[in-house]
Amino acid sequence: MTSCIFCKIAAGEIPSDQVYADQDFVAFRDLQPQAPVHVLVIPRRHVDALTEVTPGDADLLGRLQVTAAAVAAQLGLAATGYRFVVNCGRDGCQTVPHLHLHLLGGRPLGWPPG
Repeated sequence: MTSCIFCKIAAGEIPSDQVYADQDFVAFRDLQPQAPVHVLVIPRRHVDALTEVTPGDADLLGRLQVTAAAVAAQLGLAATGYRFVVNCGRDGCQTVPHLHLHLLGGRPLGWPPG
């Protein structure tokens, strides 16, 4: 999708503070961090939102989480813990229409969120 900001970041057309990249996923620091570590992990393939996935996307979703866990370990969060958040739709506070996982850590995270 040519107008999607996350697709442009994944393609290298827009600079980002990238912490991980492979052929399927890119992880970069959030511009408005909500924790000391706040990284967005995105698939290179455009998917608008979690509401758009199909059973055929199960592998993509699983690999997204495995990739995010590896990024968490790379950033030193595995010992103390971290949180994954996927916002979906307007009421879920999704502001960019491209499936992405927020990786948050580096401090104790309160509950309930939001």
